[in-house]
Amino acid sequence: MIRRLTVLLLAALVPLAAVLAGAGPAQAVGYRYWSFWERDGGQWTYATQGPSTARPADGDVQGFRFSVSEDSGDAATPRGAADFDTICADTPAQDGRKRVALVIDFGTAADAPSGERPPERRTACARVAGNATTAQALAAVAEPLRYNTNALLCAIEGYPTSGCGEQVSGTEADRESPQGPDRTGEDPSAAGRDGSESSGTSSASDASDGDGGGTALGLAAGIALVALLGGAAVWQVRRRG
Repeated sequence: MIRRLTVLLLAALVPLAAVLAGAGPAQAVGYRYWSFWERDGGQWTYATQGPSTARPADGDVQGFRFSVSEDSGDAATPRGAADFDTICADTPAQDGRKRVALVIDFGTAADAPSGERPPERRTACARVAGNATTAQALAAVAEPLRYNTNALLCAIEGYPTSGCGEQVSGTEADRESPQGPDRTGEDPSAAGRDGSESSGTSSASDASDGDGGGTALGLAAGIALVALLGGAAVWQVRRRG
């Protein structure tokens, strides 16, 4: 009888060990990179092509934001004002050339690679040839630029000094790019990613808490089972004695 209870006790420890092994948070993957945006009707929309092929028209507003995100749907938009007349107020029109307003948002300190500090967000008005691409407009006002072999924009004005779209582990992404006002892409006091009023609340911590509750429940159940079997074994020993 004691041998049988010992086998049951060891069998109970196996799922308990599995619960303990899976107690950590899920490791989602994010990427640290410059995202490219277009201003449409007072809102930012994720660009459908890269800056090296996009050809903005005179009067367009385009933006860049450095951040950590899982995909385009999660990407943070450029923050602050993005009005063409304001950005290009000191750059008069010129025949045969076009003006493109650019918003360059270097992100937050939390988004920065280790050992680097992001420059202040700024705007610029690029006056370029009529057929110029966004990349050419950006190069006119924000050099040095850095691209990788796949033409992915890696750095604007030399920031960051290294890296290009590298993966960031889930726990590191959560630490470096917290949800909240800085992730909405607009002024913390006002708008969300699409320019509309937003509460700024996040479900990330709620989801984490929910996972933790399930893990704790499974762990408690496992411990209770082991304690029950252990108590039964002791009772049987005393009875046989």
